[in-house]
Amino acid sequence: MAQAAPVGELVTQGRQLVINGQTLPGAWTVWQRRVGVADVDLAQTLGVHLLSNAVPQQQPVQWFTEPLQQPLVLGSWLTPQHRYVDVTDLARSLGWNVSVNGPSLQIVTPRGQISNVRQGKQAWGDRLVVDLNRPIPWRVAEEATSFTVTLDGAIDPAMAQQLAETLNREPGNVITGLTISTAGDRTQIRANLSARLRPRISMLPNPARLVIDVRSDSMVERTIHWAPGITWRQQYVAVGAARFPVYLLELDLRQPGLSLRPIWTDPETAVGTAPLTRTAQRWQVAAAINAGFFNRNNQLPLGAIRTENRWVSGPILGRGAVGWSGAGDWLMSRLVLRESVSPVVAGAVGDRFPILSLNSGLVGAGICRYTREWGSTYTPITDGETVVTVRNDQVVARQVVASPVASAPLPGDPSPPADLPRPTFPIPTDGYLLVLRGNDLLVNAFVPGSSVRYEAATLPAEFDRFPNILGAGPLLVQNGQVVLDARGEGFSDAFIQELAIRSAIGRRAEGTLILTAVHPRVGGPGPSLSEMAQVMQRLGSVAALNLDGGSSSSLYLGGQLINRPANTAGRVHNAIGIFLQNPQ
Repeated sequence: MAQAAPVGELVTQGRQLVINGQTLPGAWTVWQRRVGVADVDLAQTLGVHLLSNAVPQQQPVQWFTEPLQQPLVLGSWLTPQHRYVDVTDLARSLGWNVSVNGPSLQIVTPRGQISNVRQGKQAWGDRLVVDLNRPIPWRVAEEATSFTVTLDGAIDPAMAQQLAETLNREPGNVITGLTISTAGDRTQIRANLSARLRPRISMLPNPARLVIDVRSDSMVERTIHWAPGITWRQQYVAVGAARFPVYLLELDLRQPGLSLRPIWTDPETAVGTAPLTRTAQRWQVAAAINAGFFNRNNQLPLGAIRTENRWVSGPILGRGAVGWSGAGDWLMSRLVLRESVSPVVAGAVGDRFPILSLNSGLVGAGICRYTREWGSTYTPITDGETVVTVRNDQVVARQVVASPVASAPLPGDPSPPADLPRPTFPIPTDGYLLVLRGNDLLVNAFVPGSSVRYEAATLPAEFDRFPNILGAGPLLVQNGQVVLDARGEGFSDAFIQELAIRSAIGRRAEGTLILTAVHPRVGGPGPSLSEMAQVMQRLGSVAALNLDGGSSSSLYLGGQLINRPANTAGRVHNAIGIFLQNPQ
């Protein structure tokens, strides 16, 4: 039985697989003369099915074997970012040639041949059956309404054309068109679909066949104990007459070495977005789920991000948030950060002015505050801003950012460049910037040389004791009851009425944490907010918070997204990262 791999004993490792000459991303390592491939990469690059397991150190798999027979059980070991499945004996038994070439693990399998492709209509959709002369590696690439299955096996080009013509004479229930192309020892089968469905692909032996089912219930249920304290589940959850495919991670944070922290695109600045896979790999986490909202145009955060008691971005609009500590304390509630500044001139304290937002893309008339957590500099978001620099509670500078109207050229003067860059303002390490918008009275209140009194408090006050906070919303469940009030949290009617893929975080009564991605119901659209709350209840949540959804909804584990193809996921600003230290 394999176990955690001491880093000092790793012979070599890399993030590139070359399978029958095709270069693919994938993590691998060689430890004690055993070859390991990251479990999610094994599934996505070779087509090996990961089955439910009982313990993290063992991984049952299926690859062109009888589904009802005893599966092949492979050993596995953990590192802080990956769970590697030992393929040494599997490769030997199948006649694979495995070798290391620099950063790449090269796998060469026996040459395969495709003899036929058959299509049949089913009550639930369409089925394609690919007849093979032997088991061969395969992989699938998915688009919104199409997919392409690549097989490492050859087909006669004339046969491929004839098969495609025959299959296209009578379109399927969902498949509207098929193309079969071949190049050398590789064949691609592309199917165009009339609806947003995903293929369910299975393998059969004697003779070897690849079965491609296009159906609305394509997700396969399974439970994989991935690491001590981390369980990966896929299950259907019923709400009324609807059945929702749910991808979730169960986390037991009482497990030593397992912790959660907010992560975002760039640790040096609060500005920017990236695919969750890239952000997760940058922070070297084992798992992650997308979290808070953001402005897609300017890539600025729109919600609370707090780590190690530092506000990377402040909460907005009294929306739902989750706070936690390393001691296992948790709070999910609606959060308000009340900040204010008062000018002090000659010892006299002036009016108290509320701060609209902290390190946020939310703009409006009033005062916004920007600290070094925003980055080393601030670039004006709107025209006509006044930027006040405060250092050690003293106003040291006040500058007005001219608007295009104020700086428009006189008749006859040359026009300024349309892409004239905005000025940038350094953010002091011993202070902050106050950015004043839309209120001329505020400008005169903060005079260089005057002092500033700053005050802050969270509502509810309990949030202030949590070093880690992430905001999203709306709040779904509290004390076991649905408490949904999206309009009260400032969400638009369009958002409230949307039926879409959704992400959420929940906590069960015994302390288990669940990170979930809920996909469109079988035969229909995604969940409503009310249905999302009920899904979280049925999963056992006594508290639950909706996270950003739609194309943002991304659940990451061990190097890849496990709920959707990476190319269908949007860029995100921040996430909840699961860190695995000293895995056992």
